[in-house]
Amino acid sequence: MEHDNGDLEHEVKTKKHKGKHDKPKPWDDDPNIDRWKIEKFDPSWNEGGMLEVSTFSTLFPQYLEKYLQEIWPKVKSALKDHGVSCELNLVDGSMTVTTTRKTKDPYIIVKARDLIKLLSRSVPVAQAIKILNDEMQCDVIKIGGLVRNKERFVKRRQHLIGPNSSTLKALEILTGCYILVQGNTVAAMGSFKGLKQVRKIVEDCIQNKMHPVYHIKILMMRKELEKDPALANENWDRFLPKFKKKNVKQKKVKSKEKKPYTPFPPPQQPSKIDMQLETGEYFLCDKTKSAKKWQEKQEQQAEKTAESKRKRDAAYIAPEEPIKQDSNSKNNDKEDVAAMAKSLKKKAKEFGKQKLAENVDAEAYIAEAGEKPKKKKSKHNHS
Repeated sequence: MEHDNGDLEHEVKTKKHKGKHDKPKPWDDDPNIDRWKIEKFDPSWNEGGMLEVSTFSTLFPQYLEKYLQEIWPKVKSALKDHGVSCELNLVDGSMTVTTTRKTKDPYIIVKARDLIKLLSRSVPVAQAIKILNDEMQCDVIKIGGLVRNKERFVKRRQHLIGPNSSTLKALEILTGCYILVQGNTVAAMGSFKGLKQVRKIVEDCIQNKMHPVYHIKILMMRKELEKDPALANENWDRFLPKFKKKNVKQKKVKSKEKKPYTPFPPPQQPSKIDMQLETGEYFLCDKTKSAKKWQEKQEQQAEKTAESKRKRDAAYIAPEEPIKQDSNSKNNDKEDVAAMAKSLKKKAKEFGKQKLAENVDAEAYIAEAGEKPKKKKSKHNHS
């Protein structure tokens, strides 16, 4: 028991001593100190220079050979100011940067390596030289291996560029980075925060996770939210738009119906000799065979000739013209209908008169006929 108590005391003592230097410092809460600021290198910090020689080299494509020859004096003069030597080897197709005795900044060789890497990816020399500044970083994103299908890769890379490079320009403005899409890589230059955003956008686009336009909308929303100091310590997820991936229906590939499995092999197809034996052609002499072949050939030629003649003659057959009705025949039909209607009216009138004649009383008719009708006085006599 005493031994156990001793171990516990020893553990308590060690715990007390652990982190004894992690005490609050007077400069921890100093608002005047910017801990993210990168101070410019002063040569007085490393007066002795570099102890070892560091070298980096990279290959470049053949189509850049002429361009690199033209701009190499500018690259040489830019690196000379930092005490770094450079060499362009056109035989091997490589660029090399090396530290010298005049090199003071130990990190400048890494910056020089990034410079030749950007030049090999077709970044213009005026833009590539900016990488030598301390606040500028670069990232070369490899996109060639993210998609297997070449057509899909080209289509998705075009989504990243956009119509008339509008999508790429919008991404450059929002992330504050220079972006260049070249072949199977995307070269980006800017701050660490911007480069992180660019890598996420590029990979999402090529892997078809999210279209760059949606990323642009989210970045614009974040820019607006940054302006509001009240939302500095709050979660912005409720303000940002959420995009759901829509599954586009693809055409179903028609699969061939599997035949039922049989352990026996398919029956052997009859050979040419077997077929000749069946027809009896095998036993014919060569002269008869050639005569038969010639006869078949003549029949085929006759059929083809007749078919081609039929096609040629079809062009000269006049098409059937539509029968037009004359206006005179229409007028005659109208006249016939009018005459028929007139005759029907006449017959109906005669039939009516006949019925009246049957119903008239004979005595009354004679009495009325005996009385003479009175003459009407004319208006002239009255006056």
